[in-house]
Amino acid sequence: MDELAQLKWQCRRGTKELDKLLNRYLEIEYLAADQEERDLFIELLGMEDDVLIGVLMGDRKPEAKELAGLVNKITKGTHCAPLLF
Repeated sequence: MDELAQLKWQCRRGTKELDKLLNRYLEIEYLAADQEERDLFIELLGMEDDVLIGVLMGDRKPEAKELAGLVNKITKGTHCAPLLF
């Protein structure tokens, strides 16, 4: 399985909200991101679902401060259009 297919699989989290946020970032921003941002995204995908939901919904701060910029980009970035659930 190539890298993008593997990441797309890891973006499937079982909740529509997470799936849409993560897949939208992967499809629009990931390929243009530098290696540091790509590594941070992979680190983000390693979080447990409940932690990841809290971080992306703004209820929790990520333990690694470096993730804050990426979280902001995923949730409020220029690639974001309103999500319709």
